[in-house]
This record gives sequence, structure tokens and C-alpha cells, in this order.
Amino acid sequence: MVAGRQLLIAVRFLLAMTLLLGVLYPAAIFGIGRLLPGRADGSLVADAGGRIVGSSLIGQSFDGPEWFTPRPSAAGDGYDAMASGGSNLGASNDELAAEITRRRADIARVNGVRPEQVPADAVTASGSGLDPDISPAYARLQAPRVAQARGLEVEAVRQLVTEQVTGRPLGILGSERVNVLQLNLALQRLAARDATAG
Repeated sequence: MVAGRQLLIAVRFLLAMTLLLGVLYPAAIFGIGRLLPGRADGSLVADAGGRIVGSSLIGQSFDGPEWFTPRPSAAGDGYDAMASGGSNLGASNDELAAEITRRRADIARVNGVRPEQVPADAVTASGSGLDPDISPAYARLQAPRVAQARGLEVEAVRQLVTEQVTGRPLGILGSERVNVLQLNLALQRLAARDATAG
């Protein structure tokens, strides 16, 4: 008799929690997401012509001196989202140390700076290997190279970087960052305005 009553209570509790957590809660979260335009409809980003050019949440490669480049990806070439993950190499790993030294030298050479001026995020991948953001310091380091390759004023490109800096979430979490895709799209708009004006 007592066991039967406990079973009935357990079944009722299961049904109530299924309704609450399996139906009502997801419906409420979906509804809230629909009320936040542009925040919960995905992360695809279009260029001025309406063509989808990437995601604001997943890094991608940009080839050529005329583009700002992202941090390295541990997910292989092309920032493959199916291969998300870190390299799992520790700070004392000789292979990782050699790779960082090589990356630092390459970035310093390409950007015309000393190796010690290259920020850490320029030579290390994020935990997911897909981070779309770089530090403002890394973006500013690239500005002279990008400006020269595009025939733009360095100060105009530096100002563009400053405009693209996103602050720390809630003012205390993480660090300031620059989304590379958004920065490169803004760079295209700046170059187009400059070409039209000239």
C-alpha cells in the first residue's frame, strides 16, 4: 500500500518535472530569444551586399596583408567547427614552445615589429581553437600593415580598430576584444568610402 502510494507520487513528480523542464522552460527561453532581435537568431554575418560571409562566433582565416588576421586555430586550417578543441599541449611542451617561437617570429616579420611586441593571443590558440576575437593590442599591431596594403592612412585604420573594441562583459568579466570578421567588414566599408572620396 505504501509502496504503491510512493510510486504514484514519483510518477506525478516525473510528469510535473517533464512538463516544467521539458516543455515550459524551453518554450519560455525560446520566447525570450525571439524578443531579442539579432541576439538569438544565429551568428551569421552578411556583408553590405547581403551575402553571408561568416559567423560572429567562429573564427575564420583571412589571407593577404590587406586583412586583419585572427589568432591561430588548434582546430586545423580553416577553423573547422567540427574539429573544435585545444591542442592539449602544456606550457612546458617543447613542441608548443617551438611553435609559439616560430609564430612570434613570423608575425613580427610580417608586421615589421620586434618579436617581444607580439601579444600572447597572436601566437596561442583559444581553448576551442575557434575564437573569433583578438585583443585590441594585436589588432593595433596589425593596423600599419593593413593600412599600407590598402593605401589607407594608418590613423584611420587605428581609429577603426578603436571603434570595433568590445568591452568586458558586465564590466568585470574577461577582457576587451575585437571581432576579426566585424573588423574586416568595417575595413572594407572604410576602403570603399576612401576609394569613392578619392
